[in-house]
Amino acid sequence: MAASSSPTGIHHVTLITRRVQDNVDFYVGFLGLHLVKRTGGFEDAEQLHLFYGNRKAEPGTLVTFLVWEDGASGRVGNGQVSEIAFSVPRDAIGDWLTRAITHRVPVEGPLHEFGETVLRLKDPDGIIVKLVGHGEAAAVVAAQEPAVTRLRAVTLLTETPEETAAFLSRFGYRPGPVLGNQQRMLSDTDAVDVRDATGYVPGIPGTGTADHVAFRAGDVAAIKEMESELSRLNSSPTNLHDRKYFTSLYVREPGGTLIEYATDGPGFAVDEESGHLGEQLFMPPGDEARAQDLKVFLPQFSLPGEQRMPRRELPFVHRFFVPDAPGEETLVLMHGSGGSEADLMPLAHRIAPQAMLLGLRGRSVEEGSPRWFRRLPGDRFDQADIRSEAEAFAAFVEGAVEGYRLDAERLAFLGLSNGANFLAAVMALYPGLIRRAVLLRPAMVLEDPPVVDLSANSVLMVSGRQDLAAPLARRLEAWLRDSGANLTSHFIDAGHQLSDEDLPLAKAWMDEPS
Repeated sequence: MAASSSPTGIHHVTLITRRVQDNVDFYVGFLGLHLVKRTGGFEDAEQLHLFYGNRKAEPGTLVTFLVWEDGASGRVGNGQVSEIAFSVPRDAIGDWLTRAITHRVPVEGPLHEFGETVLRLKDPDGIIVKLVGHGEAAAVVAAQEPAVTRLRAVTLLTETPEETAAFLSRFGYRPGPVLGNQQRMLSDTDAVDVRDATGYVPGIPGTGTADHVAFRAGDVAAIKEMESELSRLNSSPTNLHDRKYFTSLYVREPGGTLIEYATDGPGFAVDEESGHLGEQLFMPPGDEARAQDLKVFLPQFSLPGEQRMPRRELPFVHRFFVPDAPGEETLVLMHGSGGSEADLMPLAHRIAPQAMLLGLRGRSVEEGSPRWFRRLPGDRFDQADIRSEAEAFAAFVEGAVEGYRLDAERLAFLGLSNGANFLAAVMALYPGLIRRAVLLRPAMVLEDPPVVDLSANSVLMVSGRQDLAAPLARRLEAWLRDSGANLTSHFIDAGHQLSDEDLPLAKAWMDEPS
């Protein structure tokens, strides 16, 4: 059990969101928390990780989010944190109810739980966020927006409530009151509500769910002592990590919830000055070499009050990257099989550093991976699906030009593999839609391409001599020339994968006057 001199209570809670801008607007704009750190994920640097808390980023105020932008939804169930709760002054519950209604935040209550007045809200991902009247009224600064103070509680769903409660005692929690099927466990600062959910469904990771809850450790020595103790007890496997801002240990409690045991220090001011926390995007140690590419790859967002790109509901999942000094050109990106809307952004940014990037995600899913159209047995392609998706893509381009006020004359398109194949098919089916295109490892996938006039089109093709699709690339090359396109075609010493030659060829072509 943790020593009595050690701090107790929640260090932070980590959850998963599918839309970063909505998440920032809720936790900063509505709840009044501060964004105190933005990093690439420590387990996966291609995943944005945001930390919210009070101005000093103190343990006990922190809630963090892994950003799975437009990712698959999870399912809240056993072995997960199902609710989080923040403290607000007791006399502020009415004000928060009014605020929720005004901001159109789903709200239920006031309710009474464990003798406390509670509002139950839902964040943009559907996560239950409770506001608990706990503590005396805080001093209110004139014209200052209201803000939650610190984490009050989390709720754990478990089929082994007694074992889960006993496990929590190792982190300084003691039994408190019981409410229905919930046992409240108390620390010196907050609570964990252990809910008996016997017979309920198991949780499935994904957006709208929690990844883990972290409890406070006094120092690294306490972490190592806990690791030794859990090892002697033959608990679930433990993993010790240096997270730069704290050192921590991961373990699963008997009900399956992932628990982290984290030190208070060194804290979030190790790489940013106090008062300026959360202003820079940092990469985890070991990923500095690709930091610039990752900063382009990770989703962008704006803090409340900052200028932002509006979001339009269009037929394809899409994402923008806006450089610091954007030019007038927009480069539309089409990934290869199994890719994502962000895959080509680092390459595209190197090709055209001042271009605004618009990445799309294909809607045809094969074995869980996005594509632009269906494949059929025998290395054939679904011709009807190609035409249907091309029609939707044409509607997307029209909607994007109008909704985002893009200059249609300054649109260029870049596709890789399946994305390049699709762009070539769109040029055949909608000849006036795409005027300038870079096709990397393309092929002709239309079985009977129409006769069209592409004399107003400029196209760069970069194909691999060792690519199995090279014969279909030759077929596409001949069709483009027959259609009158202004074609630059290179067959390089490569296979289907990108090579070091693609970047300079594409950059030189893009730099030519259009």
